[in-house]
Amino acid sequence: MSSADETLFITGATGFLGGYAATRLLDTHPGVRLRPLVRARSREQAIERLWGSFQLHVDAARFWEMMDRVEPALGDLHAPDLGLDAATREAILGDTGSVLHIAASLNRKSDKACLNTNVRGTLSVVKLARALADGRGLRRYTHVSTVAVAGKRNAEVVLEDDAIDWDRSDYDPYARTKKLCEHLAHELLPDVQKTILRPSIVMGDSRFPETAQFDMVRATAFLADLPVVPFRPTWRADIVNADWVGRAIETLHMKARPEHTIYHLSAGLSSPTLGAVGDALHAGTGKRIRFAPSLLGPFQTAVDLANGWRAKNPVTLVASLLKVFLPYITYDTVFDNARAVAEVGVAPASFTGYGPALYRWSKANAFTYPTRPLPSRAEAEKTKEAAA
Repeated sequence: MSSADETLFITGATGFLGGYAATRLLDTHPGVRLRPLVRARSREQAIERLWGSFQLHVDAARFWEMMDRVEPALGDLHAPDLGLDAATREAILGDTGSVLHIAASLNRKSDKACLNTNVRGTLSVVKLARALADGRGLRRYTHVSTVAVAGKRNAEVVLEDDAIDWDRSDYDPYARTKKLCEHLAHELLPDVQKTILRPSIVMGDSRFPETAQFDMVRATAFLADLPVVPFRPTWRADIVNADWVGRAIETLHMKARPEHTIYHLSAGLSSPTLGAVGDALHAGTGKRIRFAPSLLGPFQTAVDLANGWRAKNPVTLVASLLKVFLPYITYDTVFDNARAVAEVGVAPASFTGYGPALYRWSKANAFTYPTRPLPSRAEAEKTKEAAA
């Protein structure tokens, strides 16, 4: 089954990482059509939602061109059978060549959100993939997971096939449910070609400072602004740029015969130390980072106390972010990415190169992406012609 002129069912296209993957697929493969699952009441509303994630990557004129090859599937990841009506489901079963499942809840504090979105949602997508495989056939099911499935670690380099250990504890509900989602795919699609992709900490874009996802950026900026940072400068931070992750998802999903089933989309052995990140921020912003690892215990206690406050303010917001992300900063663990680099053909960019610009832009824009309303197709064409 060829992928050149394929119709692809995709979840998560209205999200941050899904926007990267969807625009890359449409730009790189002119014969590919996308059928994204979108929670919307109409095609018009679905297109507005897609514009929300696509506008970071394309202008309005290019977006409208892309929409000629996009047919939103109105539904809901949480609903039975994805909330698809009979006609849409029949259309999907009639022409879909592959399934790319990206949608997930990143709410690391909520068992309910992770269970409903990650487990129940994935089960519905896997059941759809099963129906496709049993019918017209399915070229590939690609599942975007996370390196967090590796559970609690300490000063390790983790290989893809060694990551999941069912006797190892998990950091949070997100990691626990994403591990179960991988298990569902393996158990229910044993005869389908599968690709499991595990991004590490996805933060920023190596090509420009703008971003539309701020949780980890906000936490990083807060830490950079402290008089001292309660970490060891030798700890490594496996941070990967979103543009490389989007490219890797597109490449590996569309590849005829990937060499492996599981790939880490990570910085791997090239992950910078926190000391190197501090030096880069100092060179790029003037912020000098001072490290005091002996303060980690009191710092964690302060974060826990602030998390117990009921008031909602900037302090409790940052504390809630740090509560979630501190384990991923302090465990000094990286995830080998040699498989993905070999097949994508290029390595990810180092956070030390683009991190300072991301820091400056995010603070200047109050950690908010300046979304633009979608102009009509005619208006977008006029703007394009005037700029030519």
